[in-house]
Amino acid sequence: MTAEETVRIEREGDVVTARQKGRELAQSVGFSGSELTLIATAISEIARNIVVYAQRGEISLNAVSEDHRQGIVIVATDHGPGIPDIARAMEDGFSTGKSLGLGLPGARRLMDEFDIISEIGKGTTVTMKKWRHG
Repeated sequence: MTAEETVRIEREGDVVTARQKGRELAQSVGFSGSELTLIATAISEIARNIVVYAQRGEISLNAVSEDHRQGIVIVATDHGPGIPDIARAMEDGFSTGKSLGLGLPGARRLMDEFDIISEIGKGTTVTMKKWRHG
């Protein structure tokens, strides 16, 4: 597997593909055990949001090296309706759909760095990083 991969997200099966490819890349960077599960779960949450709210988008997976540390960066991009209130969307339990509202805040907790940019009518970009510790 290369150090960079993009997965198109259009249906539920693509969520599984993104999760698997993210896990493989994270393993090649040196993550193991529970860290792999955390990364795969965060990818699943964000990819599922694309399917549910934007219908299509993509997830870019990259190995990253910065300041003598290695990690993985995941960038999820869609051209969906956008998020009207990001602060509210980041609250546990808030959902505009029929979900438990764990997606965005849950993914933020699982990763070391999390950033979200959204513009109404243009789409949303979520950038997440996880650093290998030890």
